[in-house]
Amino acid sequence: MYAVIDSGGKQATVRQGETVVVERLGANLGDQVMLRAVLVVDGASIISAAPDLAKVTVTARVVGEVKGPKIKGFTYKPKTRGRKAWGHRQHYNTVEITGIDLGGVTAPSVSED
Repeated sequence: MYAVIDSGGKQATVRQGETVVVERLGANLGDQVMLRAVLVVDGASIISAAPDLAKVTVTARVVGEVKGPKIKGFTYKPKTRGRKAWGHRQHYNTVEITGIDLGGVTAPSVSED
C-alpha cells in the first residue's frame, strides 16, 4: 500500500517505513505529524474521493532537518553602478512515515477490461 501526500505545495509518494524530505513543518525532532493524503492505492483498490480521503490519516515522525542547495542571485542596474548579490538556502524536514490508516474506508477494486 502507498499514499500520495501533499506537503508544502508539493506531492510525494510514500510507503510505511520510508524516509521523505518535505518542506519545513515547524515541528521539533521526534514529534508526530499528520500529513494530508491526496491518493491511496492498496493493491487493486484506489481511494481518491474527497470524503473518503478525509478519513485517511498518514502519520509521520520528524527525524531531522536538512538544507537545500544554495541558490545565488545577482541584480545589476546599468549606468548607476547598482549591484546586489543575494543567496538563499531552503530548509526542509526529514520525516519517517510511521503509518497509513485507512479509517475503515474500503474502495472498490479496479478491474481492467
